[in-house]
Amino acid sequence: MHTKLLRAISASLLVLHLALSFLPAFKGMWSELYLYNAIAAAAIAVVLTAPRVNEYLAPALIAAAIGFWLIGSLLSSIPTYFSIAMPTQTLSNIAYLLFYPCAILALPRMISPNRNFSLLWLFDAAIIALGLSTLGAAVFLKPLLPHAGTEPGQALFALMNPIADVVFISITLASVIAYGVSRRSVTFACGVLIFSITDFLYLGMHISGTYTFGSLIDDGWLLGLLVVAHSFWFQSSQSSEDGTINPIFIAVSVFLSATYLALIALRPGFLPAFILIPAISTLILAFIRMTIALKASRNIGAERILARTDELTGLPNRRKLISEIENFMGKDGSFLLLDLDGFKPVNDLHGHATGDKVLQQVATRFSRSLPYGALLARLGGDEFGVLYEGSYESAMDVALALRATLSYPFTIENVDIHIGVSIGMAANNGAPDLLRRADDAMYRAKREGLGVCRL
Repeated sequence: MHTKLLRAISASLLVLHLALSFLPAFKGMWSELYLYNAIAAAAIAVVLTAPRVNEYLAPALIAAAIGFWLIGSLLSSIPTYFSIAMPTQTLSNIAYLLFYPCAILALPRMISPNRNFSLLWLFDAAIIALGLSTLGAAVFLKPLLPHAGTEPGQALFALMNPIADVVFISITLASVIAYGVSRRSVTFACGVLIFSITDFLYLGMHISGTYTFGSLIDDGWLLGLLVVAHSFWFQSSQSSEDGTINPIFIAVSVFLSATYLALIALRPGFLPAFILIPAISTLILAFIRMTIALKASRNIGAERILARTDELTGLPNRRKLISEIENFMGKDGSFLLLDLDGFKPVNDLHGHATGDKVLQQVATRFSRSLPYGALLARLGGDEFGVLYEGSYESAMDVALALRATLSYPFTIENVDIHIGVSIGMAANNGAPDLLRRADDAMYRAKREGLGVCRL
């Protein structure tokens, strides 16, 4: 109840201040110093009293951002009514600029508290922000440069705020693009746009000499801050998946930066030199982002290969074979299940290290004896499987060839080791029990000493 009252009071104070803009006789120190800055303080209170779900960083950062802006507002308005022996204008400009880093740092967690923010997302957001900043600096700031002022400090502060606004808007849009539309993100973005548009209007009026302290435009900043503050009371995106940004926005950002660099090279002086900073930064970040993405792609590919590869022999494993059986259905062929005979005594007499070497050599012999296109996999232990596409007669020839490869001994550390193999064959007739039929045939071949058995 108290928090709802606070939100209503903050909005009412802004309405009151707006109304006073049309009643200049009632305006004075109490409205432009006390009431005006009290509205900014109320915006901080609205942020800090908003409901939170395991998220405290974003409200704290936004509150700090509005706090810096409030300090800047006080420092710029106090000299109108009081004489102070200190560089209030410079300190005010610094406080205003400190608003932006706090607000930008709060953006991702504010728009979607439950999201996981990957390194690639950070690069994508930075690329879009810098790319759009390059566009904004060229389109909106170039006409203002001749009027920014001759004093270095005055020109710097005159341009830093709109540049920061362009970056702020760009990153806000990038965040909304990445995480979709929600009431919180849309409300926050509206607040950012109102605040930034007010900055641009102020700069234009200041340059033209039409701005006066306490005019209606001053309420634009308060309106933007209150909208940002009230956005915390709306539901955010609840998804916890990693955010992704449509590649088209990244491509446009890179294209814009490259185009502006080309224009600067072809027509020196046509665009302001400071555009080089965001343009070159965009291309550098895009290159780094591409490098990271390629490396991640290779790692994912390697992980997928390892997940379907037998570590000892390098052959496909059971998982790979089963996935291939799904594609094998409907083809004319056979599945061969091979189980080594006499392998257990090898492990018992010579140790598992020797047994592993035998299995590696068995895999090599089997691989060399198979025709092109046949898939050999180690299913586990001393069991192997073969998917062979071809007629029954040729499948039997393949089975006999596989059995023949083990007719001569393996020599491991000057020790001759003799083993054999029992093979069960199952024709691929479209039935889903291909593995079971091959297993039954293999056990019959082993029990009856047939060598090769087909069911």
